[in-house]
Amino acid sequence: MESLGAPVEEGDGAHPNPELTPEVFDQAVFMIALTAGPEHRLVYSNEAFRGLFGDRPHGVPVREAFGDEPADPFLALLDQVYADTTARRLAAPRVVAGPGGGERHFIHSASPVRSRYGRGVLVALVDATAEVSATRRAELLSDQRLETLHRYEALVSAVSQMVWVARPDGSMTELVEGWESFTGQPWRSAMDAGWFEVIHPLDVDGLVEAWRRAAADRGMFEAVFRVRSTDGDYRHVQSRAVPVVCEGEVVEWIGATSDIEDQWRNRLREELMARAVAVTDTPHMDDAFMAMAAVVVPDLADACAIFLLTDPDRAPGGSVSATRVASVARPGLPPLPPMLRQEYLLGARARRVIAERRPTLLTFEPHAPPQGAVPTVSAAWLSEAEATALTLVPVIIDGRVVALAAAAVCGGRPRPDRAYIELLHEVLQLAQVPLGQSLELQRTRQVALALQRALLTSTPPVPGAGLAARYQPSSRTAEVGGDWFDAFLLPDGSLALTIGDVAGHDLAAATGMGQLRSMLRAIAYAHSDRHAPAEILAELDLAATGLDVAAFATVIHVHLVPSGGGWQAAWSNAGHPPPLLLPASGAPCLLSGGEADIPLCVDPARPRTTHHRRIDPGDTLVLFTDGLVEIPGEHLARGLDRLAAAAVAARHLPVDELCERLLGQAPDGRDDVAVLAFRPDPAAP
Repeated sequence: MESLGAPVEEGDGAHPNPELTPEVFDQAVFMIALTAGPEHRLVYSNEAFRGLFGDRPHGVPVREAFGDEPADPFLALLDQVYADTTARRLAAPRVVAGPGGGERHFIHSASPVRSRYGRGVLVALVDATAEVSATRRAELLSDQRLETLHRYEALVSAVSQMVWVARPDGSMTELVEGWESFTGQPWRSAMDAGWFEVIHPLDVDGLVEAWRRAAADRGMFEAVFRVRSTDGDYRHVQSRAVPVVCEGEVVEWIGATSDIEDQWRNRLREELMARAVAVTDTPHMDDAFMAMAAVVVPDLADACAIFLLTDPDRAPGGSVSATRVASVARPGLPPLPPMLRQEYLLGARARRVIAERRPTLLTFEPHAPPQGAVPTVSAAWLSEAEATALTLVPVIIDGRVVALAAAAVCGGRPRPDRAYIELLHEVLQLAQVPLGQSLELQRTRQVALALQRALLTSTPPVPGAGLAARYQPSSRTAEVGGDWFDAFLLPDGSLALTIGDVAGHDLAAATGMGQLRSMLRAIAYAHSDRHAPAEILAELDLAATGLDVAAFATVIHVHLVPSGGGWQAAWSNAGHPPPLLLPASGAPCLLSGGEADIPLCVDPARPRTTHHRRIDPGDTLVLFTDGLVEIPGEHLARGLDRLAAAAVAARHLPVDELCERLLGQAPDGRDDVAVLAFRPDPAAP
């Protein structure tokens, strides 16, 4: 074996290349080792080499120096390079155990060299651990992504959605097919005019605007629209898409479209039930029908009118009359005919719908609505609005057809399909409970008003004077007030006027009002020789309190006696708004007479006061209840000022017209109102 310290002497066949000085690699960042002779003795290794493999003995063959490593592939490489003097490298990284534990990967090459140790092989190794690890992580991530993609493809194929891709150039690709089976038309590669043929005409503009807005904002695209399905009916679908951004640019949009017709119908039903609460609370039956008509516009129809049958219990086969009580139209259509509360005779087609109790669809050309379906005024509006279809739906409440709904589609809107007619019928029938309640309240109100009006007799003719009275009930459906008026001639030819208000807004108030009115009339007539209204009210207060007629009531009782061409008035006020005296000329004034006495049924022992005032020819005495002047939260003085101003503006009118004019300026209609006006005739002797 040669000495490591002595160079090997070569003969004339020495390698012509210059000798390599291995020490130049001492500080190299890559690993260097040098072998000598055919037995491949390790004669040099630099610091980087020793850092990976540790200190290995020099002067011994590589097999012995690396006895703990699999050396056969490496020794074979050294044999080949030494034999043919051709440089080579291993194709795949080699794995060894690092000094700190764990695997280390390196690639190495072998080159023939000549050094002071003679011929040998220079081995260069480069640590590729980081690269190999990164490659392995990338391969693992790629495998995971591929697995995720397979799962996603399986998932979207299992759900009832159409998945598509749209690119900035306008091209579109369907990833999960379904468009053709849903619409009967093949998928189109661009959103062109042919694509829009299956979209509901009223939804095209909104769909395009939603897409443009999403493209401008690079945000989520979301739209609900109607698509014509294979059976010709339109169904609601929902599309959602998100942009795919690469290096700050949107490269494509990936989206999904699904059929949501069932969810849309359920949502409409829920919306209707929410509106039913408003229908129930509305003070007027007409408002209830108006709210019902508004439910179907514009989702199911462009316009809807409801006709209330005059006699739902009529004998079948006879004529049918109805009143239009509600009409609603979407914006952009001609103005609807005014609500005139006029009765119309319904034609044969409408009567057949009522008799058969099922909806009917009538289709026709624009400007040619069918005869006998709706009244003439409604048919004229359908012609002007270019209606092409009319659905007649009976409104059934408590087993009776009480109304007829007419829903129209106009302009370019497609005619209703079977599903929409069924939904329209269902929507209108869902409202039968609140509408039934409204109708029942209306009937109760009519009965109560009939009772109240029966208790309010007409004013008598008064020689030498004009006399008029008016009563206006509250606008609240379930409320009947306790306001009343009375006017009657006494045996001696004098006149008694009374106006009052019993607390409450129900049948009990109306009943108490009737009893008080009758008792006051009887007391005043029986004691006509007493011209002291205070005494009359004192007796009434005693009787009403003792008999528990009412809990609380206000009243004014006036006694009028002809006197010298005019009339002498005496009155007593039990907590009521004071009378208004409107002179023939000059400023009006309230006849307060000081503090008013307390109301009735509070303390019958309290004394009452009689006041006096002359009423000259042409003067007008106005008695009224608080509903004419009172607004909650406002001082009563403001209402009295409004009344005085209105009376001055209308004092030239006859007393009956004056009463009408004053009722017309009542604040809000939430309370019932009674007005009584007396005016001595200027021409009377």
